[in-house]
Formats: sequence, structure tokens, C-alpha cells
Amino acid sequence: HVQLVESGGGSVQTGGSLTLSCTASGHTVSTNCMAWFRQAPGKEREAVARISGFGRTTYDAPVTGRFTISKDNAENTLLLQMNSLQPEDSGMYYCASVTSTACSAQAAWFTIWGQGTQVTVS
Repeated sequence: HVQLVESGGGSVQTGGSLTLSCTASGHTVSTNCMAWFRQAPGKEREAVARISGFGRTTYDAPVTGRFTISKDNAENTLLLQMNSLQPEDSGMYYCASVTSTACSAQAAWFTIWGQGTQVTVS
């Protein structure tokens, strides 16, 4: 069974930091397109950042310079390092994956999803 499991969410003060992890089972992180999405209450889901099977990174939400997406291939894990967190960063964060080296910001592109981890900034 192909699965993604997120962890690392929590509550943090404005300006603080968190690191989210997404561990994959049943597929290989290194060669897949992977992404982080987030959704705040009453708002639509949005792409935060993507990393392709070639290792290229793209930041879609206004997080450039504060967030870093990366892969730990040895642990088959996707990471999101979040610094200088702001209240507007709050929401449920989802890990997503697709068997493709190329990446898209469209949620429909992804075929594998995690259950989500909550991030609250206040």
C-alpha cells in the first residue's frame, strides 16, 4: 500500500520555526514530484512548495526566503523547514506525491496524499 504520513505540526508564536516531515511507504521519494499544500479554515487549498524528481524547488505561496523544501532520500522523507512564521501561515499542511519527475502546483496532479498536520501561528 502506498502511503504518506506527515508529522511535526504544532502551535508556535509569530516569528518562530517548525519543521514538517512526510515519510513515504510503497514508493520512492527521490524520483517523484512531491509538494506541500496548506488549507486555512474557510479558504481554498493552496500549493506551498514543490520539489521535482530532478531536485528543482518552486515556492508558490508567499513564503520565499522563509520556507525550505527538501528531500532526505536516505530516509525516504520530504521535509519543510519553516522559519519566521506568521499568523497567515496557519492551516492544515498536506504532503502530496506523484510518480513523475515534473511538478505542477495543481492539486489534481498529485495521486498520493497524507492525512495532514496542523500548524497554528499566533
